[in-house]
Amino acid sequence: MPKGYLCLVLHAHLPFVRHPEYDFYLEEQWLFEAISETYIPLIWMFKRLEREKVDFRLTMSMTPPLVSMLMDPHLQDKYLKRLDQLIELCHKEVERTRWQPEFQRLAIMYLNRFCDAKDTFLEYGKNIVQAFKEYQDKGYLEIITCSATHGFFPLMETTRPSVRAQVAVAVDFHSKVFGRAPRGIWLAECGYHPGHDEILREFGIRFFFVESHGILHGTPRPKYGVYAPVYTRSGVAVFGRDMESSKQVWSAVEGYPGDYWYRDFYRDIGYDLEFDYIKPYIQPNGLRMHTGIKYYRITGKTDHKEVYDPDRALQKAAEHAGNFMFNREKQVEYLASIMDRKPIIVAPYDAELFGHWWFEGPLWLEFLFKKIHYDQKTIKTITPSEYLNEYPRNQVVTPSFSSWGWKGYCEVWLNGSNDWIYKHLHKASERMTELVKVYGGSTDPRVQRALKQALRELLLAQSSDWAFIMHTGTHVEYAVKRTKEHLLNFNKLYEEIKQGNVDEDFLSSLEEKNNIFPEINPLVHV
Repeated sequence: MPKGYLCLVLHAHLPFVRHPEYDFYLEEQWLFEAISETYIPLIWMFKRLEREKVDFRLTMSMTPPLVSMLMDPHLQDKYLKRLDQLIELCHKEVERTRWQPEFQRLAIMYLNRFCDAKDTFLEYGKNIVQAFKEYQDKGYLEIITCSATHGFFPLMETTRPSVRAQVAVAVDFHSKVFGRAPRGIWLAECGYHPGHDEILREFGIRFFFVESHGILHGTPRPKYGVYAPVYTRSGVAVFGRDMESSKQVWSAVEGYPGDYWYRDFYRDIGYDLEFDYIKPYIQPNGLRMHTGIKYYRITGKTDHKEVYDPDRALQKAAEHAGNFMFNREKQVEYLASIMDRKPIIVAPYDAELFGHWWFEGPLWLEFLFKKIHYDQKTIKTITPSEYLNEYPRNQVVTPSFSSWGWKGYCEVWLNGSNDWIYKHLHKASERMTELVKVYGGSTDPRVQRALKQALRELLLAQSSDWAFIMHTGTHVEYAVKRTKEHLLNFNKLYEEIKQGNVDEDFLSSLEEKNNIFPEINPLVHV
């Protein structure tokens, strides 16, 4: 029997980006890169572990926007087109590097990866969500939901109907896609405000996660710190992040991903090679972009980079997995000696760290699962639901307001770069509640369609991604554009519904473009 448990959590999320009006749209590449570099490699990992009979447990929060995009035929076809482009480029790279064996070896590696990605994508009928559902149904994965469009709840406290709608829509969508109601939820940015757990309980959520200080600053003080869940007064369980295990992985400075033998993310042939050669594979306007084909390793802190060596990187991933496991063993041995129950170490990460930012991440994760299975008996991987089944009695604590953002509260999503959005979001939320109360019972089908689309536009405007992007300074123009567009769309629908004059052409265009949550129920916004 193990002395304690490790709960690995991957937060899988991207903002809803869908532009059928364009053949190419830069921000859609976020999804395509994530499929090739993170989600399909994770599926490969699941298959290998299952084939080798490795018993593992992984928790994944697959957000409604990401799942919606992965299931969208328009985006699926665009991704397939991009894959074919990259396969063509790899063939050219194999030829171009024929007199450079150290580079040709890598070109062949990328060619095989893209071809294998295409095979896997087609194996699931272009809908890789089915792969994750398959491993959920086999018991390896616990898939949980997230707020409907990744809305940051602490800054929505003044308009609670929107918090309720974000949860209600997410739970309904998740239940339809994955064939079961979600037992847990990932609060966007780990953003918790006391009292919101009552809304989670209303929709059957059993547990959620908070940043370490969310529990450690709770009232009363938690007896076991973050190494056992607590219950809120509403009866929903809360798991706290373990900073020690998390930092070892996500920190590019102190963690494993910064090792000099790992692949360098930023050196990409989309920027390195001659313009005329690479032009067909970058943006149609000629601006350079990442292709995912990268030939160099991190090497050091200077601009000088050495050629990437996959074998040495593989060796490093195995070493780092062993080091991580050893540290967790020692951590659990100590905790078990002072606790009257088996401790649980909760280690959550952004899913795209594995494969996209840290190329070797999925291999590291696979090594870790294998080593835990074969090489020790101190720890075992577990899901939150399994732990709660084993330890159903827990201390009652009111967690503190918190997030996992910089400085631990709201500063990332509320500052001089993005504070202007909230008066508009709050007003739109109030207007949505007004529409539901006055027109929710209307028998006019156009009014009902307009109400549904109004809620879609409001939810999309509430995505925390837009405020985050405004703060970080990347793609700011796009984030501002999306926020304003959704608010303007909402306000136009609001006025048309009140005036009894819904523009069907405008409504249809929005339904076609912003088609998330086809079965949305506007009556939840109360």
